[in-house]
Amino acid sequence: MKKTYQGSCHCGAVRYEADIDLNQETYKCNCSICTKERTWVSIIGPEEFRLQAGESALTDYQFHTKQIHHLFCKHCGVHSFGWGEGGELGKFYTVRLNCLDDVDEQELVRAPVTYVNGRDDSKAMPTEVPHR
Repeated sequence: MKKTYQGSCHCGAVRYEADIDLNQETYKCNCSICTKERTWVSIIGPEEFRLQAGESALTDYQFHTKQIHHLFCKHCGVHSFGWGEGGELGKFYTVRLNCLDDVDEQELVRAPVTYVNGRDDSKAMPTEVPHR
């Protein structure tokens, strides 16, 4: 069941609402940026994401295939969400679960995690996941 969460960067300049079902899959990836940021996201559609404040505070970073816009606050440096477009999903948002201000810790404990092998651009499961 979807629930509306409030999310933000560290300084609060960037704020958003996101409708997320934490009983559905969440994702951790082992690509170079996700490894460094220890990214844990939920992927949602554009109708489920609403930027409340801070559009002018966002800086966009893209690399490799440039399919995902890694947005971060230019004031505090926190990457609280991103977006991408393409494939069967069309436009989508990646919401960082650690940036949800009002999520209950037990909701995160119960959330199912799918590990993505972005390092090898492969559909195969990453060989090492415990430290993620």
